[in-house]
This record gives sequence, structure tokens and C-alpha cells, in this order.
Amino acid sequence: MLSKQWNANKQISGQIYQLCRGMAQKATVMSVEEAKPYADIPGPSKLQLIRAFLPGGRYKNLPVHEMFLDMNRQYGSIFRMPSVAGTDMVLTMNPQDYEVIFRNEGQYPYRRSFEVMDYFKRVHRREVFDGYDGLTSGNGPAWGKMRTAVNPILLQPRNAKLYMTNLLQVSDEFLERIRTIRDPVTQEMPDDFAVDIRHLVIESICSVALNTHLGLLGEQRENKDIKKLVLALQDVVELGFQLDMMPAFWKYFPMPNFKKLMRSLDTITDFCHFHIGIALKRIEEDAKAGKLNEIGLETSLLEKLARFDRQTAVIIAMDLLFAGADPTLVTLGGILFSLSKSPDKQARLLEEIRRILPSKDSSLTIESMSNMPYLRACIKEGIRMYPIGPGTLRRMPHDVVLSGYRVVAGTDVGIAANYQMANMEQFVPKVREFIPERWLRDESNSHLVGETATPFMYLPFGFGPRSCAGKRIVDMMLEIAISRLVRNFEIGFDYPIENAFKAKFFVQPNIPFKFKFVEQTD
Repeated sequence: MLSKQWNANKQISGQIYQLCRGMAQKATVMSVEEAKPYADIPGPSKLQLIRAFLPGGRYKNLPVHEMFLDMNRQYGSIFRMPSVAGTDMVLTMNPQDYEVIFRNEGQYPYRRSFEVMDYFKRVHRREVFDGYDGLTSGNGPAWGKMRTAVNPILLQPRNAKLYMTNLLQVSDEFLERIRTIRDPVTQEMPDDFAVDIRHLVIESICSVALNTHLGLLGEQRENKDIKKLVLALQDVVELGFQLDMMPAFWKYFPMPNFKKLMRSLDTITDFCHFHIGIALKRIEEDAKAGKLNEIGLETSLLEKLARFDRQTAVIIAMDLLFAGADPTLVTLGGILFSLSKSPDKQARLLEEIRRILPSKDSSLTIESMSNMPYLRACIKEGIRMYPIGPGTLRRMPHDVVLSGYRVVAGTDVGIAANYQMANMEQFVPKVREFIPERWLRDESNSHLVGETATPFMYLPFGFGPRSCAGKRIVDMMLEIAISRLVRNFEIGFDYPIENAFKAKFFVQPNIPFKFKFVEQTD
């Protein structure tokens, strides 16, 4: 059944690819010699860019996607941000460039290293990492070796059994939490329900990557160490990208945000080391007592990673927490907002789920989840409407032609696909309407894409060798949470959602998540 699900997903992706390919405008093939010179790419000067980020500047405290859109209005669909100290960055908002970038990224796609993370690993906590790197911040052959080793563990469908049980347990706790805290009269959640969704995500990741139960949705919700971890994860997401993507003033001046980020990274590192140590000790004790299966039949994802390399298990756990906590909160919240404002779509989803879960307490299995196309369509559409960040980045290994300009080797190229896909009518007709049917086979796809779209525009988990290694875990987490919530409750939201999220670099909740959860009658 797992292979059937995998093949079905491939067929849907293939259909969308072919449809987009057929609709995409054919870009004129231009040689590097024929292209306009790199120096002609429009954009601000180095001095203008520095001034823009200083107090009173044009981009001071402006969300990064709004900065890109502002530059787009000033300079066009491609523009250059000169480096203050390091490598230039070229941003393209032309979807015809995306295939050129990805087809030329090389064997080991180079993404600008998160320099603050490098500093943390190689200087601040060198004794902990001892030369190891991560999937998020690593590059080159060392990154390729680690990625090749962990891909079968993280991405193969058959390994879903290693975390399915844990995710279902966390889902049960989340449903119980909703029933405990909702208003008995209005059935609404309290103002801070976004905190509970964040706890659901962190508890799920820790149950998979650390093989541990934190109690975030119950008895340990107010634990001061747990609260410290949650706050640290929020700091890493926002401060890390803020310090890395903007001019690197932290290298030259003592910046409070840099010191705060180092403290937050210390908190997460110590937390992961502590809990992985406990979990691995428990696994070793069970092995000595003859309670564990033979190698190859591990009972947890952590166990399988640790059999490969203990330090890798620590790094993967940290990467999953860094990359998964707040982004998955936004994704799940956005999908729930969309369903709550689209009762007809929610009703269709419930009809599909009822065939899999005849009663509210029916067991959800890997096999039963293999035939839920509308659920997956709702997730895709929710991600499209509520992207977590502006796009992705690649460093070009050789000269390429983008939008008629020669972009020289060694330049960082930003792909602003996510917000473009979500916010521009020319690429997605009826762009602010929640239409899961865009992603279904054998139904009208007239609202799927515009005439200028390409198959590289919908990239929530990236593309190619550097695509998100944790995407299968995130998919499973979302599928379980949404199917169980819709099966148990009619989901409503009685307030406007136009400003539900705010964006700095990544997106964050901006309004109280006062969802209404009314019990399904059967």
C-alpha cells in the first residue's frame, strides 16, 4: 500500500508538471556570450543598501518579502543586492529562470551557509560538534555524504512505521487538550491556542527525532525548561535568518540579537543532547534485555539513525526542530483557517475521511491513509496560500543566463517562488481562493495555473538533492492532525483572517487562534 501511495503522489506531481510545462511560455535560448553583462543587472548600490537597513531606512524592520516586492517594483523581475561583506545575491521573480537555476545547481547544490550557525558549530560549541555539519547548513561532499546516508532513513515510505505510532499518540493528546480547554458554551479555543498548535508540532518532532515524550500538551506544559526550549526555537527561526540574510553587521559589532541567538542555540543543543542520551541509554538497556528486534527492524527513527552514527542522530534532531517547529505551525494553522472559511470543502474532506475512519475513534493506519487524495489536495492548497517564507537560494557553480543577463559563477541566486506563487494572479488565477481541486486528477484544472507558470513554481519543500529531508515526516504529521481534527470536530472561525499571519523573514501568527471545535455527531 505504501508503494501505491508513493506512485499516486508521483502520478499527480507528474500530471501537474506536464500541465504546467505545456502552459509555460517558451524562454528564448541565449548563450552566455549573447547575454547582457552581469554589471548591468539593476539594483541598489552597496551604500544605498546599507542605508536602507539602518534606523529610518527604507527596509528597517520591513518583512523580507515586502522588501523583495519593493525592489521588484523599482528594478524589475531580476535585481542584484550587492554584498556588504561576502557574496552578491541576485533575486529573480521571473519563473522562467527557475528551471535554469535548478538544472545548473551541480552535484552538491550550494546554498549560502548560515554563517551564524557555522560560527556556533565551529567556534562557540566546537567541543560538541567536532567537525560535523548539518543538512540545513552544510555544503559540499561532506554534506552530500551525510545526505546520501540519511535519505533512505528519512524519506523511504516503508520507514513511516518508525514514527506513525508516536505521531498518533501525540494526536490523541492534542484532541484531548482541545476538549479540555475549549469554552463549554461557545466551543471556542482560548486566545493563545497558537501556543498549543506549536506544542503539538514540537511534541511530534521530539517523539520522532528524540523518541521521547515531553508532555507539552499536558502535565509539562508549564515546565520552565520546556518553555525555555519553545522560546529558543522561535528565536532561532527569526534571528538566525535575520542575521544571515541581512548585512552581516554581527561580524564587526557586538549585537544583542547575535548574543541572544547563541544562547538560544545553546539551549536547543543541550536539550537534544540530554534527551537523546536518555533515549539511547534506554535503547541499549532494552537491547541487553533482549527486548529489541534485530538490526533493520528498529522500533524508532532515532534508533535507526543512531545505528548509523550517534552524532548524526543529534544533528538530524536539531535540524528537524530548527526547520520544522514554527513553519509547520504556520502551515497547519493556515490549513485550518482555510477549511473553517470553506464549509463546502470541509464537508467534502469529511466525507472522504469518514470512508477511512467510520467512527471518531477508528484506528488510522499507514494503509488506510494511502487513499486520501482530497486530504493531500487540501494540504497542498493550504501551503500555497500560506507559504512560510519567500523562497530558496542557490550559489551558481558556473555562469548562467537569467532574464537575459549573465550571472557569474559564485553568485547567490534567490528564487522568490513561494510568495510569487501565493500572491500573483498572473501565475495562479483566483489566487486568494482556497481551491483544493487545483491539485486533483480527473477534475477541472482550469484554476490551477496561469499562462506564465512553470513546474518549478510550487516548491514548499525545495527541489532536487537539497529538498527538505524531513518532508515525509511533516506530511505524515499534517495528514494525521488534519484527518483526526476534521473527523472529530466541525471546525469554524468567526473572525476575519485577512491578517492571520505576519511576516518578518518567516511567517508568524498575528491574531488569536480562536477556532471553534464543535463535536461531530457520529
